[in-house]
Amino acid sequence: MDTITQAVSAIGGQVALARLLKVNPSLISQWVTGRLRVAAHHCLAIEAATGVSRHDLRPDVFGPAPAPRRKRKAA
Repeated sequence: MDTITQAVSAIGGQVALARLLKVNPSLISQWVTGRLRVAAHHCLAIEAATGVSRHDLRPDVFGPAPAPRRKRKAA
């Protein structure tokens, strides 16, 4: 499952994501089918609402996801 499909599933469907972003549901459909890429200016809202990383949605814009930080052991 690709990342935008994960986001759509997490929020409850294409219409729900369209309402959140205040766009036409047909735009979401075009993202899901791969006709268009997710607009970069929507990635932060999608990430906040669904937990799908902006780095996964648009690595060409946001780069790869940062590596998780290691916890230091107390000396």
